[in-house]
Amino acid sequence: MQPRAEQGATNGDGAAEPGGDPAICRTPPAPPTPAEKRIVLGIALLAGFLTPFDGSAVNIALPAIGAEFHMDAVMLSWIATAYLLASALFIVPFGRLADIHGRKKVFLLGIAVFTVASLAQTLVPTTGAMIAVRMVQGTGSAMIFGTALAILTSVVPKEERGRSLGLYITAVYLGLMVGPLLGGLLTQHLGWRSIFWINVPVGVAVVLLVVLKLKGEWAECRGERFDLAGSALYALGLVGVMVGLSMLPELVGVALIAAGLAVLAVFVWHELRTPSPVLNMDLFRKSRTFLFSNLAALINYSATFAVTFLLSLDLQYTKGFSPQDAGFVLIAQAVVQMLVSPYAGRLSDRVEARTVASIGMGLTAVGLGLLALLTETTPLWYIVACLLVLGLGFGLFSSPNTNAIMSAVDRRYYGVASGMNGTMRLIGQMLSMGIATMVFSVMIGRVEITPPYYTAFVSSIRVAFALFMLLCLAGIGASLARGRTR
Repeated sequence: MQPRAEQGATNGDGAAEPGGDPAICRTPPAPPTPAEKRIVLGIALLAGFLTPFDGSAVNIALPAIGAEFHMDAVMLSWIATAYLLASALFIVPFGRLADIHGRKKVFLLGIAVFTVASLAQTLVPTTGAMIAVRMVQGTGSAMIFGTALAILTSVVPKEERGRSLGLYITAVYLGLMVGPLLGGLLTQHLGWRSIFWINVPVGVAVVLLVVLKLKGEWAECRGERFDLAGSALYALGLVGVMVGLSMLPELVGVALIAAGLAVLAVFVWHELRTPSPVLNMDLFRKSRTFLFSNLAALINYSATFAVTFLLSLDLQYTKGFSPQDAGFVLIAQAVVQMLVSPYAGRLSDRVEARTVASIGMGLTAVGLGLLALLTETTPLWYIVACLLVLGLGFGLFSSPNTNAIMSAVDRRYYGVASGMNGTMRLIGQMLSMGIATMVFSVMIGRVEITPPYYTAFVSSIRVAFALFMLLCLAGIGASLARGRTR
């Protein structure tokens, strides 16, 4: 595989980027060979599987982890929150560093950090150590997610991109599907530390594939400066918003969100004036597709991430399911997403992405609306049917929307675009959990969910699903507003 970084910055069709340095941008990249595309796709699929598998498997193991370290609910939640927070903080800055210094370098470092942190998790002696290592693991995840899509998009031609992105997203869904099942099995029979052991051989395999098989490099912004001040503002603002969301509806949570948003406003002001921004605001100002595709992704994740969390509680509390049986029910959505995503991605190579993605968002709104009618006696087939509709909707939305995001920018910004797509996912996940937590706090308070509270509990779930449905309806507008992508 021949390096492409030395051949300069071009747009997605191989032409020089407007305003770019002619001395740098004069040579279009060589077309990839079938072997190159297979190698990159294989590496991307392994990376796409690894991090969602870890996250979903760890969530199943949280009660066992809490029992060993005698953790309260707040500290236990930080095992998941620390990972999400670190990922969100670093995904865009590392995407920019990858564009400057080489996407393969950052990706390889990310896999190595993630693998070493996974090994370290099997040895942690205290709660504080575990949360610290989870932040390191989240940083590695940011390097992976901030570059895997960018490398894949750099190698795969535009006319084949939807199919490849569909396969990548299928690997993500496979990780989400396998995580709860395998995580529960490992935790029950081998202990929670065995979950992190699984990451080690997979991470080593990816490192070996990259070192031995991936010979090229992609760095269309080589020589440009890294915006350290912008990165610091970005991180500080996100910390305020995301920590504030986790503390809603307390007043301190509102204050932190307001402070975080103010810092993010300063970040935008700074980025508009710096010559080498960590996040080029022109991507949003000059590309309607990039702006509204990212907004649609944020809304979709905000409306769907807490679904599994809410239904898991409903199945186990009011329906009396065991954790293992609840897990088998909940994989229905992920299975459909995994089956539909490749076809949706391929369809977006031929049909307008906004059409396919908007239909998917609409089906998601229908599924959420049906879940808003849940009662304590709702039959299992109804819940499964709702999950199938949600899986179909999200499967139709995700691949075309990702294709639209990555196709809306020039090659030199693939790392930033990939990082921004990941940031929308992470912020959406945090917002979704923030909404669910806020509804619980308002409707049932900070109490243990016992039979006397089941009626109020189910009512709060209905309210949360209704709010998520309204979000999705707004998301349809954002999806349609992106305009034509071809």
